[in-house]
Amino acid sequence: MGPMRQRDMQHHTYADYLTWSATYGEEVIDGIAYVREPPAPSRLHQEVVGEIHRQIANSLQGKRPRVYAAPFDIRLPKDGGADDQIDTVIQPDVTIVCDLHKLDERGMRGAPDWIAEVLSRSTATYDRTTKLRVFERAGVPEVWLIDPADRTVTIHRIADGQYRPPVVLELRGQTAMTAVPGVTIDWDYLPAM
Repeated sequence: MGPMRQRDMQHHTYADYLTWSATYGEEVIDGIAYVREPPAPSRLHQEVVGEIHRQIANSLQGKRPRVYAAPFDIRLPKDGGADDQIDTVIQPDVTIVCDLHKLDERGMRGAPDWIAEVLSRSTATYDRTTKLRVFERAGVPEVWLIDPADRTVTIHRIADGQYRPPVVLELRGQTAMTAVPGVTIDWDYLPAM
């Protein structure tokens, strides 16, 4: 997957984003627009995202929470302001939302309950720093950063508004979510890397 780069020097809102965003992975964080350089996500990245989404969807079948894979716009207001003034819009690889009142036709407004990012060499730094700070500020309870190359998952869980030191696990066996009880990922079903 191509690296993220700053689109320009302007301050952008969600209203602006709607006028120029046309592809997977474009985001706005604190008014800074980030766009993804070609190429598209790798086959391995898409297979990992697809497998995680499949397992979660199976676990949640018949239950209230919903799971989404990118592209899926998540608007993160810093206060109760109008939608068009929001200056942070993200597209995590996989998202679970339990409060369905946050959902609308455009995606969702507010913090999801669980997020996974599948890291690539070109996006890992962006995901581990810029986006993780946004997730923490928004109060996302649990974030998994999955590194297929290292075969690890780094799990960040929030307490008192901040992420505790992360837990790093190997991608083998099963890992249960804390933020969404009853959902477990079985890493043995991931594609060979």
